[in-house]
Amino acid sequence: MEIQQSLFLSSLQEPETKEKAFKTLVQEYKERLYWHIRKIVLDHEDANDVIQNTFIKIHLNIDKFKGDSSLFTWMYRIATNESINLINSKSSKMGVQNQEWIESKAAGLEADSYFDGDEAALILQKLVAKLPEKQRIVFNMKYFDGMSYQTISEILGTSQGALKASYHHAVQKIKTKLND
Repeated sequence: MEIQQSLFLSSLQEPETKEKAFKTLVQEYKERLYWHIRKIVLDHEDANDVIQNTFIKIHLNIDKFKGDSSLFTWMYRIATNESINLINSKSSKMGVQNQEWIESKAAGLEADSYFDGDEAALILQKLVAKLPEKQRIVFNMKYFDGMSYQTISEILGTSQGALKASYHHAVQKIKTKLND
């Protein structure tokens, strides 16, 4: 896999092969990144904006990527940061806290034609939206995406111990709300 990533990275960084390799990258990761972003921002249109910004940043900065982490974790870090930037920007423009903005998006999921979850999924999304930002992102990455703490640690730049604590607290809060 490392040789593959190295070869692919070379083709992304070589002017003659960059565009073709980038199209392959987009095809390979757009759906996974979209759903990662969507779970953070909750809204389809916002997720589309963020994924576009994410791929623009990846394209503009791929030459600077040194391979200290995997390409996957580097792209997820960009997607996560872009998602948080969108939330900060939108909530600031509306004059509300980030948490309020996310909860209002969760409340509108029932009317979202792009949300295809059942009633249980809707309840879970509303409960997840009430979590503090870090817990919400860690919960999404661990529970929905099935990522390891090691991978999440590389993406978020947080220790595995802190991530385990965040996930544990998130699960406890969700269980408590479900039992109420």
